[in-house]
Amino acid sequence: MYARPSAATAATVLGVTALLVPGAAAGAAEASRAAVPAAVRHGEPLVIAHRGASAYAPENTLAAIDLAGDMGFAWVENDVQRTKDGELVVVHDESLARTTDVEQRFPGRAPWKIKDFTAAEIATLDAGSWFGPKWAGARVPTLKQYLNRVEDNGQKLLLEIKNPRSYPGIEQDTLRVLGAEGWLDRCHVRHKLVIQSFGAETVKVVHRQRPDIVTGFLGTPAVADLPSYAAFTDQINPTYTTLTAAYVAAVHRLKGPHGKPLQVSTWTVNDAAGAVRVAGFGVDGIITNNPDVVREALD
Repeated sequence: MYARPSAATAATVLGVTALLVPGAAAGAAEASRAAVPAAVRHGEPLVIAHRGASAYAPENTLAAIDLAGDMGFAWVENDVQRTKDGELVVVHDESLARTTDVEQRFPGRAPWKIKDFTAAEIATLDAGSWFGPKWAGARVPTLKQYLNRVEDNGQKLLLEIKNPRSYPGIEQDTLRVLGAEGWLDRCHVRHKLVIQSFGAETVKVVHRQRPDIVTGFLGTPAVADLPSYAAFTDQINPTYTTLTAAYVAAVHRLKGPHGKPLQVSTWTVNDAAGAVRVAGFGVDGIITNNPDVVREALD
């Protein structure tokens, strides 16, 4: 369903789409040295593979991020939640039912919420067959496994902390795993990591604990409220259905906690017309299940 690029083509694509996200430390001097994002410098949106190349492989699996890498995409997005015994796993829905065989494996445990299963139980589930026979046996990755694969692939990560109200303290847990796996060093924080959430309090917690990390708020705050968000987040990331050029301009007029203009990455844009439309609004990033379709439209 896609043409695997040659090494030269992949290198070119990665060079064009790589985002040098500002990862300023707490000090103003460090903030002033943060790199200007590629999307701003080159006037073209970054293409981010939503849950990996999820139009072509089962979402949030290692196969999906591998495929995104094969297609030449440096940035992938994922979702993090917590098991009954405290392991962080990469799944979008609060329930395991849609994307695994949990109903067949554990028929008496509806509604099959992640927080009601141990990591060992989740590790036995098939997270690929629902998408197609080719993917049978794919597993739900732990955050540690996912981070290691992203690192091995030379990719970068837009990490969403999902359903934080269901998992008190998940912000600290996420930072702990990121640190243990080497993702909170200077290089990763400055160039390879963004943490986002629909929960404003979650974004605030991350910003307070690690003010050097680039953060994003998922949603469309009222224009009048944007200055209060600019105190703790670097990105405002709304659904494309709410987006206008005027709104993007209003976001861009404000500076975030690292002294750089706020950015906008919009989701989930899966067709060429939509990609051209939001690019015309001046967005900095496009989050998509179909990164190849969006890339071709922008080219």
